[in-house]
Amino acid sequence: MTDIRLFDSHCHVNFGHFSEDRDAVFVRMAEQGVEGCVVVAVELAHVPELLTLAEARDNVWFSVGVHPNHDVGANEGEPTVDALCALADHPRCVAIGETGMDFFREHVAPEIQEARFRTHIRAAKAVHKPVIVHDREADEACMRILRDEGVDVCGGIMHCFSSDWDTASQAIDLGMSISFSGNVTFKRNDALRAVAARVPDDLLMVETDSPYLAPVPNRGKRNEPAYVRHVAECIAEVRGVSLAELALQTTENSQRRFRI
Repeated sequence: MTDIRLFDSHCHVNFGHFSEDRDAVFVRMAEQGVEGCVVVAVELAHVPELLTLAEARDNVWFSVGVHPNHDVGANEGEPTVDALCALADHPRCVAIGETGMDFFREHVAPEIQEARFRTHIRAAKAVHKPVIVHDREADEACMRILRDEGVDVCGGIMHCFSSDWDTASQAIDLGMSISFSGNVTFKRNDALRAVAARVPDDLLMVETDSPYLAPVPNRGKRNEPAYVRHVAECIAEVRGVSLAELALQTTENSQRRFRI
């Protein structure tokens, strides 16, 4: 066991990548001092399985939302504020999302992404829960929409942050937390580590986004919540603090942001 206290603020352990060893994943998570996680929705059809995961374990919470690049199709239809609010009306649901804008892979037209993003922010404000924001090569659009919709009312998290300090500072001014994933450990990402060094103490969070973006030294493998320790170690080093201090700070930040 370990006295390090960590929290994985964003993972997808409901995915099929974990179907063979999901229980063992939670065991390894505990062994590394990861005391909780938020399992994040990418489509509404997944919400029942997320709820089941959260109800089975007292250290798992979930979100409701539709990823910006999820093609809902004619039968599913676009999420509405009312639908999101109804699904979020559960004590284990702590956030709305993930939502946002993605111009790297435009499986969904930008205007549809924007309308969907606005719907999610309005739902988050209605239920008084933070919004989890996915921003990939869409900084200007994300900041504009967050500002337009008054995200400061509900707050939120810039998940798997991969942009520059200007974008981070705009998000911080809107009351957003900044969460870093395994990509902050990649050798080429000195600029991202420089951003991680500057985020205010009370707005810093860590995550895995598992099964994606496994951090060094596990890069290229399936990611899992236990590996959030490597993210925290990297950020602690660039901030000049101990792992225990960084872990405790980010855990308390996550618990406060998600009202856990």
